[in-house]
Amino acid sequence: MAEEKKTEETKEEKAVVEVPKKFEKIVKEIEEMSVLDLSELIAILEDKFGVSAAAPVAMAMPGAAGGEEAAEEKSEFDIELTAVGDSKINVIKAVRAITGEGLKEAKGMVDGAPVVVKEAVAKEEAEEIKGKLEEAGATVTLK
Repeated sequence: MAEEKKTEETKEEKAVVEVPKKFEKIVKEIEEMSVLDLSELIAILEDKFGVSAAAPVAMAMPGAAGGEEAAEEKSEFDIELTAVGDSKINVIKAVRAITGEGLKEAKGMVDGAPVVVKEAVAKEEAEEIKGKLEEAGATVTLK
């Protein structure tokens, strides 16, 4: 039993990665990116440098390929307002414009964050709505 604890502790210790000082800024920016932005960045880097971030097929875990395909095929997203930020009034106005709800309903949504503002939205429209909410000062996640 003591060996099991040591193994678990070793696995947890390995999960902590020391980032060299010269890469801290880049790593921090990447950590703050949405999954869609990160996916776009990877595609750009692959094209620019002629490399692939994909794992070799022989090294891929069983079932991993199916999950990646499902993520790529996703065409509808839910827009979740995760945090309001400093300009609550601007966020309420943006939510009203996006949802068509009244002032009371929009304020309720903003006060109840995290909340899904709109469901099953096409990718392009979801990115546009996300931009509007972020411009108003909110933090948004696409699911």
